[in-house]
Amino acid sequence: MHVARLSLTDWRNYGRAELELEPGATVLVGRNGQGKTNLVESIGYLSTLGSHRVSSDQPLIRAGADAAIIRALLRHDGRDVLVEVQLNRQGANRAQINRAPSKPRELPRYCHSVLFAPEDLAIVRGEPSVRRRMLDELLVQLTPRLSGVMADYERVLKQRNSLLKSARARGIPASGLSTLDIWDERLIELGTELIDQRTSVIRALDEPLRRAYHAIVDADHEPRIRPLLSIDGAIVDDEPAASRVPEGAAVDAGSHSADTAARFRTALAALRPRELERGVTLAGPHRDDVLLELGGLPAKGYASHGESWSLALALRLAGAELLRSDAPSGDPILVLDDVFAELDRTRRERLAAAISGFEQVLITAAVLEDVPESLSARLVHIDGGRIESGDADAAEEGGTDA
Repeated sequence: MHVARLSLTDWRNYGRAELELEPGATVLVGRNGQGKTNLVESIGYLSTLGSHRVSSDQPLIRAGADAAIIRALLRHDGRDVLVEVQLNRQGANRAQINRAPSKPRELPRYCHSVLFAPEDLAIVRGEPSVRRRMLDELLVQLTPRLSGVMADYERVLKQRNSLLKSARARGIPASGLSTLDIWDERLIELGTELIDQRTSVIRALDEPLRRAYHAIVDADHEPRIRPLLSIDGAIVDDEPAASRVPEGAAVDAGSHSADTAARFRTALAALRPRELERGVTLAGPHRDDVLLELGGLPAKGYASHGESWSLALALRLAGAELLRSDAPSGDPILVLDDVFAELDRTRRERLAAAISGFEQVLITAAVLEDVPESLSARLVHIDGGRIESGDADAAEEGGTDA
């Protein structure tokens, strides 16, 4: 799959923009703050229905505008699909597939991409929520219906937490909360599917992660990825127990979680007194984590900056390999946002070789010399929201806000 044409209206610092793209590598080059990342961020939004930089849609809409529009013509094996999403300041977002109205959550069925950015260092060094988000973004592209399961789980979780808070405020004992049992069953039903799906994708990532890391680093640091499940006690004092994992909390990558629902139910029963004290749900996929290891040690806290950077990049490349093997639309669009500036020359060349087989690679760079020559044949210059393609003389005016 590749993006043949990208159109933006009132997106970030672009008033209007049109960009024609080809298969292969394209470098978006320009000084920092000109809008390079804004362009590739729009492609990531079509795949994940979110931004890798902000948690809500409002900052994505150009200042003074009521809505932003992303429109992309996707091409695979000679077939075209036109996808479009409109982000509204007021009211729900809207989407179209080939000009026909659709739900936004259907977009990941058609647009697959993997974006790596400097913010991804937090996958290794940051909070559990960052790692959960990484997995969920990949899951939604692999199995789009899971976006609905995730939304339903969040609604049930919110209702259950409201009930716990109300019970705490009114001093209702556990024995007087028969309604909580009903919410428990729904939480277990939805949460079990999410836990099992995440565990499955973690198992599938393990070997591609090792290959990708070795391809970049050319060293056997034994990278591993394992799930840490809160239903098995993997959270201690609300922090991920990455360096002190309770026995049984790190699920073996080859195990089958047929008993997930039973373990979830047991955990909720054991935690109910604490949940009533605190007014929050203390077990479930919303509190799970991922254990990343290098050389048998937790990467968080032990890995160097370079090792952490390479591990995060390898995780993204491993996800791209899963999409490549499982998705009917072929290769995902691979986006590398300001990646090469963080790598030495040897790792730049090794990364260039590792991604050479993908159908389309979009690269942003402030300094063209950072990008290996093998990837620099096609250039697009970005200056203050103005696009100047190396393959065409047309340019589109954007805005002036950052």
